[in-house]
Amino acid sequence: MNTKIRRIATGSLPFVPGAFAILLAVAIVLAPESSFEASMQGLKLWWTLVFPALLPFLILSEMLTASGLVHGFGVLLEPLMVRLFRLPGAGGWTLALGATTGFPGGTQGVMQLHQQGSITDKEAGRLAALSHFASPVTLLIVVGATFLHSASAGYTLLIIHWVSGLLAGFTASRFAPPPHQKSQPAMNSRTTVQKSLIRRIIHAASEARTRDGRSFGKLLGESVASAVQNLMIVGGYMIMFAVIINIIISLLPSLPGSLPSSLLELHLGAQALTSGSGQAAASSTLNTGSMALLSAALGWSGVCALMQVLTLLKPASVRFLPYAAVRLLHGLYAFGLTFCLWKVLYAPGAVQPAIARLTAAPSGTAANVTMWNLFPQLLRLQLLLLALLLVLSSVIYMFTSLRRSSG
Repeated sequence: MNTKIRRIATGSLPFVPGAFAILLAVAIVLAPESSFEASMQGLKLWWTLVFPALLPFLILSEMLTASGLVHGFGVLLEPLMVRLFRLPGAGGWTLALGATTGFPGGTQGVMQLHQQGSITDKEAGRLAALSHFASPVTLLIVVGATFLHSASAGYTLLIIHWVSGLLAGFTASRFAPPPHQKSQPAMNSRTTVQKSLIRRIIHAASEARTRDGRSFGKLLGESVASAVQNLMIVGGYMIMFAVIINIIISLLPSLPGSLPSSLLELHLGAQALTSGSGQAAASSTLNTGSMALLSAALGWSGVCALMQVLTLLKPASVRFLPYAAVRLLHGLYAFGLTFCLWKVLYAPGAVQPAIARLTAAPSGTAANVTMWNLFPQLLRLQLLLLALLLVLSSVIYMFTSLRRSSG
């Protein structure tokens, strides 16, 4: 009996997307005006926020990966990435990219490493889950400055978001085998270690560059085309899920609007969860429970984000359930940390950097923010994260060396 049911389910599975598309089309025909407004809302979010904030980073990431600089820098990050997250060192750049540009940038970095053969299919899935973050632009400008009217709240959410994401990645890595590492000869002196390290960096960079083999002109053209194509996929998903959320709310009016929004789409979920919190932020009375729910939704990031990642990483055969489990774990960590640390970290009167003092349009879509002007600040933030990762990797390396020598 179970075998028969399984066969029926397997045979019906290919028809599910078609049936869903038909139902979606019927719902749009029955409510064309509200569906059009919802699609425009998704389009505006993508065009004014996601596209300009991500495009230069996606182009830069592919060019740096193809040039071998990412692999050379990855040698320095091997102690951190291998011991804490059981991933190759080159994934350190992808981790910083995801933390500073959001999950589309992190996914792009994973895809490039996978195409070069630097990571396996399973490592691609785990690295994508580790580098899956909401963009600082989203947290600081959209959520903090626009929705909550509090730059300090945005920075508090960002810090908790990063820490909880790393904790989720570390927890998930405990169930994964360590990456295969080439055996290194024993180092007997400091000079030998330095020379060996320099040789390893040069070798890793040159090997990756030779493996890619594209000229600068071809690389630049393909980087631009690939970045725009991937952003088009992201935009399509955002528009489609904005319409789906509108249909669900229309069909189920008794359902709280924040529930489908936060489960399905990151930006719309954050907007729904923060409605009415702006005045509370102005009076410095943000509710810890509501901020914990918001932080959990940001960690989960929505089904829309998961589908974007799985579509872009289809060549790596990344599975939905393990990836969604890490996202759920990120949300749980974020909820717990926000609930415990919000009153400690939240400082309404603190002076914030320039990136957090930018204001967005009243519509909540950041339409008046010149996103291209944020590129230098986001680039500095990315370099700062890389420096912090490098310091942490050095500390882990020295601790491991001392432990081996004492043992």
